[in-house]
Amino acid sequence: MYDVLVVGAGHAGIEAAAAAARKNKKTMLVTGNLDFAGSMPCNPSIGGPAKGIVVREIDALGGLMPKAADQTALQVKMLNTSKGPGVWSLRVQSDKEAYKRWMKNALKHMEHLDLLESQAARLLVEDGKAIGIECTDGTRILSRTVILTTGTYMSGTILKGHTAVEGGPDQQPTLTSLSQSLRDAGLPTFRLKTGTPPRIVRDTIDFSKAEVQKGSEEFYSFSTESTSEEMISKSDELDCYMIHTTPKTHEIIRNHLQDSAMYSGLVKGVGPRYCPSIEDKLVRFADKERHQLFLEPETLDYDTIYVQGFSTSMPEDVQELMVHSLPGLEHAKILKYAYAIEYDAIDPLTMKPSLESKIVENLFTAGQINGTSGYEEAAGQGLMAGVNAALKTEGKDPLILGRDEAYIGVMIDDLSTKGTSEPYRLLTSRAEFRLLLRHDNADLRLMKKGHEAGLIDEARYQKFLNKVEQIEQWTKRIEEVKVSIHDDLVQEYLVSLGYEPLTRSLNLSELIKRPKISLYHVAELLGLSMDKEIADEIEIEARYAGYIEKSKKDAERMRKLESRRLSYDLDYLNMDNLALEARQKLDKIRPQTLGQASRISGINPADIAVLSMYAR
Repeated sequence: MYDVLVVGAGHAGIEAAAAAARKNKKTMLVTGNLDFAGSMPCNPSIGGPAKGIVVREIDALGGLMPKAADQTALQVKMLNTSKGPGVWSLRVQSDKEAYKRWMKNALKHMEHLDLLESQAARLLVEDGKAIGIECTDGTRILSRTVILTTGTYMSGTILKGHTAVEGGPDQQPTLTSLSQSLRDAGLPTFRLKTGTPPRIVRDTIDFSKAEVQKGSEEFYSFSTESTSEEMISKSDELDCYMIHTTPKTHEIIRNHLQDSAMYSGLVKGVGPRYCPSIEDKLVRFADKERHQLFLEPETLDYDTIYVQGFSTSMPEDVQELMVHSLPGLEHAKILKYAYAIEYDAIDPLTMKPSLESKIVENLFTAGQINGTSGYEEAAGQGLMAGVNAALKTEGKDPLILGRDEAYIGVMIDDLSTKGTSEPYRLLTSRAEFRLLLRHDNADLRLMKKGHEAGLIDEARYQKFLNKVEQIEQWTKRIEEVKVSIHDDLVQEYLVSLGYEPLTRSLNLSELIKRPKISLYHVAELLGLSMDKEIADEIEIEARYAGYIEKSKKDAERMRKLESRRLSYDLDYLNMDNLALEARQKLDKIRPQTLGQASRISGINPADIAVLSMYAR
């Protein structure tokens, strides 16, 4: 008998098992092949727009992904630096083989965690509660809570051209009977689709026809604990490259559309809107003359290049023509052909914001089984499912992050409130408080919660408190430091940025509100010894103080609605004065707060006013 049983060792399963084990729960992780723990069957990278901030949030809650990504990176790059800090996001090009090894080693040495290489055949349910799983060999594993993180392996079908073969990514077996056992338990499932591009032998590519894409010059990391010594040096980073499709590429694809599994009628599931196949791009954006592609290294272990943006389900002979039509790839050798994959997912409207099922008690789900796409989205959900399953065994309330507290909170709220009919992907535009949810302040937002939940140890928390104290001290100090017209080095710096020299003394706090001025650099010129991470945090808060304050006030208004709890057993269908659409949607979703109810599509302010009276 375990406290927490996790099925699947992808990015969600790893974080779920690790979170439960960190809380000293007797935890079991079941996976078909431990060598594939943390596998990257698609893009060999971690982070990116919005996703990179999720990884920072996972770090603030004690997760494994940030450290693994830092220590197995081939290139590190901060994106969107020409825009405001609300959309800055870190991305690393990962060594996918080193990443798997890192994760396997971490799992094997984790206390309170048992590992089992087996396949789940069905969920065991008794009196409406999950009590464990039965494996394909007949072994039964019992647990107080169960977390399913099956990714694309649940009833997976590999699609290529006119062929469909049962299986999961990387030629791994699929879980065929598990989804039927979920349906038998009353959980509705639906089909989704994703895909992956071909892999090319590096030495057969002419990179002189591509535009080089280098990493950032500054040091960045996902984990606040990572050091430059643990990460790849700037001189050793590998380059990525950018190319574009050609008219010939488009002609080949259009001539063979009927051969694509996407357009031959073979695909039944809905594909990702924000990461479509190349043939889907041509159909959707017929007016575009070319599409951007990236050539990215996969690992130091072997000589392969990932063609990002070139996902397809065309037959292999057509893929050859398509690849050879690209600049620099005229003589390229394909080592692994692209394919699409269909799989079963659970309707996320059937789960609570804690990621526990509304239908089967003690059953939690995380990752692509909830209708999401992306390693980072999966890891964020896995961590929350793991800690909430552990808290459930303690009889405690779940940890639920607000939309103003974390991108993880935005994602889970979107899924449990609005649902999805296609693979869900996090975007900065989904977060109404994105100026509060920045890369730089993830630890300030979440580490206290992580410590209170038992995910952050005392030593790391004390180090964090020291950082908070330094920020407070330096914030006061720069109000007192005067920058004089006689500070020649500062004057030269201002002129180099295009400013006129100072004609009067200014407080340092006032000076750094000007665009492009670096607090860290000015502090150096004034002889002040300030940590760069702390300087950057203070600079952003000072420069965007007005906008940040407005966002905080908006968030506070939302929090008042969130504090108004709604009973789970309200009889919405017979509630007077509610619109018919509102009754039906509220009855299906059963929001936990007035705030959650207000975000349901089709619920209008008049409906919220009625609910407010019932809540009172």
